[in-house]
Amino acid sequence: MIQIDREILKPLASKYIWWKTPDEALAIPGRVIAQVMNIGDYADVQWLVSQVGDEALREVLMHAEAGQFNERSWAYWHYRLGLSDVDCVPALPVRSFA
Repeated sequence: MIQIDREILKPLASKYIWWKTPDEALAIPGRVIAQVMNIGDYADVQWLVSQVGDEALREVLMHAEAGQFNERSWAYWHYRLGLSDVDCVPALPVRSFA
């Protein structure tokens, strides 16, 4: 995964992973980024993009876990980041119990 300065994510961690302390949330920065990508407001998403860049967002999306994205956000980010064409979005990740 691309290295990200966790301190820049601290304000987003406290807002979007509210059930943990910011430091606990930042133990997995990709989860903070995914949460903002999934439910972030416009201003927070724009700020995130400017701070971490598209490559980091692609990395988070390509390694997403089941339940991190809803269908709408999943499709949006695949289009926005050039990872799929219209009507060719991959299926959402699913949990498997093997």
